[in-house]
Amino acid sequence: MLPQERQKQILAHLNETGNVRTIELAAVLNVTDETIRKDFEVLEKRGHLIRVHGGAVRLEKIREEISLTERQLTNREEKTAIARIAARRIQPNETIFLDASSTALTLTEFLPDYPLTILTNALNVFTALEGRPNLDLICTGGLYDIRSRSFIGLIAEQSLRRFNIHRMFFSGSGLHLTRGVSETNNRQAVFKERVVACAEDVVFLTDHTKLGQKASFFFAQISDLTCVITDTKADKTILSDLARSGVEVIDA
Repeated sequence: MLPQERQKQILAHLNETGNVRTIELAAVLNVTDETIRKDFEVLEKRGHLIRVHGGAVRLEKIREEISLTERQLTNREEKTAIARIAARRIQPNETIFLDASSTALTLTEFLPDYPLTILTNALNVFTALEGRPNLDLICTGGLYDIRSRSFIGLIAEQSLRRFNIHRMFFSGSGLHLTRGVSETNNRQAVFKERVVACAEDVVFLTDHTKLGQKASFFFAQISDLTCVITDTKADKTILSDLARSGVEVIDA
């Protein structure tokens, strides 16, 4: 079977189910796992899918609000590189906000061993850091959203008034050069907009797939961002445009 025909069948499976597994496709198409992984790489470069651990998901599925578990498996290596770089910005005794994104959760693995105050609306961030002796952990509280495992709504938003946030580390569903940063969930967007207004250093953590993309609800302008940290696959033209807008750009 020619690669083009095999890739066409892969996309047919993907469009039907939303996600595919490497091992299963290799068996169906009677090829090796490595062949399927190479097909995934080609199709990802063409913008047809996103590779995840053990398989791939349809690009449109990434742009929807997907579960935290799914997001954690997407572009894991890139998110780890981004988190390592982000951790270097943190200074002792700062108040740090971490949102409910999978990249912010990855950042918890690399927090420096400083005295810090960690403010979050993410249950997974809170549980990942509990027991760390140098950290004061504060959860916003609010309406619990089971899909993102985070707290949102009026109570969460009002709790932010008490804090001066030195650094905000967060992600979103898309970053567009003219429209700004967006989310698929309106309540998440409103909450993050409130955090941006309270933060001195606004650091957007994003893998390359979100650059140039737009979701349904915008919550921050490019001018609101202090820094964008992304991975080596990011579109260099977009990064150059961001830098010309006055945003610090770091390619991890």
